[in-house]
Amino acid sequence: MPASRPALRDHLFDPSGGLVYHLRAARHRHGLWAPFHAQVATWLADWQADQRELVIIGPNAGYALPAGFLARFESVVALEPDPLARWLLARRPDATQLHFDRLNCLSTPDGLARLAERYPHATILFSNVLGQVSAPVDSWAALLSRHLTSHAWASYHDVISTDARPSRIDGCTVTSPENLDATLARFWTGRHITVVDHETFRLNGSGACRYAPWQITRKRWQLVEWAENPLQA
Repeated sequence: MPASRPALRDHLFDPSGGLVYHLRAARHRHGLWAPFHAQVATWLADWQADQRELVIIGPNAGYALPAGFLARFESVVALEPDPLARWLLARRPDATQLHFDRLNCLSTPDGLARLAERYPHATILFSNVLGQVSAPVDSWAALLSRHLTSHAWASYHDVISTDARPSRIDGCTVTSPENLDATLARFWTGRHITVVDHETFRLNGSGACRYAPWQITRKRWQLVEWAENPLQA
């Protein structure tokens, strides 16, 4: 008899989400967060995603998703554990084709395999979630490569967090392989900084990645990476 599939449990109180995140969004989304959200809008506009079925993992209330984005797809499935976020997301004007699934695809070593099995033809977007949730085994880069090679997917995610203000706040694209220190030096020029490593650097291996700083609070910055696995011909 097959093992039961783990289901998402409701999370309304969480250090990086839940009510704390909703309060931050209410305070900062039209101010501190606006430059980063503009970068996300650019990344999503440039993303050559299949326009039929989208599965979006951890979208919260969709604060970072530009208006009209969900309407690009014929069907949208969201995996989101925050009940308030689900309520808000479902009330977006572009959420007419939105549905929710309770599959918990991030908590077990085979979670992404279960995701791929349930949605074999979907395009998958990880919405700033992989940097917040630790990989259950190995690394997210290894799990993505192991289980989602045949899927078109994209992810924007925290690479590091720091209290140090970057020297550069505009985004950039890195097309050649380089280590984390070299990428950090593009934004914190000539400085040694203390960081929290979210273990999500270069999730698509040697492919091109985009980066942008995000001032999430008055004293806290994150460097966010955009990585993708395009649809294979």
